[in-house]
Amino acid sequence: MKLRKRVVEARLRKVVEICEQQCDFMPRKSTTGAIFALRILMEKYRDGQRELHCVFVDLEKAYDRVPREELWYCMRKSGVAEKYVRVVQDMYERSRTVVRCAVGQTEEFKVGMGLHHGSALSPFLFAIVMDQLSEEVRQESPWTMMFADDIVICSESREQVEENLERWRFALERRGMKIYSNIHLMWFCT
Repeated sequence: MKLRKRVVEARLRKVVEICEQQCDFMPRKSTTGAIFALRILMEKYRDGQRELHCVFVDLEKAYDRVPREELWYCMRKSGVAEKYVRVVQDMYERSRTVVRCAVGQTEEFKVGMGLHHGSALSPFLFAIVMDQLSEEVRQESPWTMMFADDIVICSESREQVEENLERWRFALERRGMKIYSNIHLMWFCT
């Protein structure tokens, strides 16, 4: 199954183009590169003596909250051939789990939501969902960077960054996902 997931991932990567703002699990992208890009942006604003406001947000239980129907929709919208959508659906339709605790474990039950943890395919599937989700928000928020379930939104004013944060919150909640609590870091740079 692991090999099958890697083959499917490789084929999906040939078809699906993920936006430049997504830095996680993408070829030639890294955490260091994302931090460097943000630092360059901040330095340009500081050198130009302009304000830059950034908000850092984290998604709550990101992999667990992806609705399967949303995943199928995003795959299709990204141009994935129907046969690959069905292959991934087949992998997920048969997913079952048990819960282990101190007194034993539960009966096996079907899992109907979320992405598989530890799967080689899940990071790219999540990137597809986030790419489609960000497409509608991206036009309003030109300085957005994503690293898996972490998002950095930057704007020239506090009001703009708060508006863009609300756009993200709305887009996420419409899809059954949400920002981790109401706590996020707002950063002001001059």
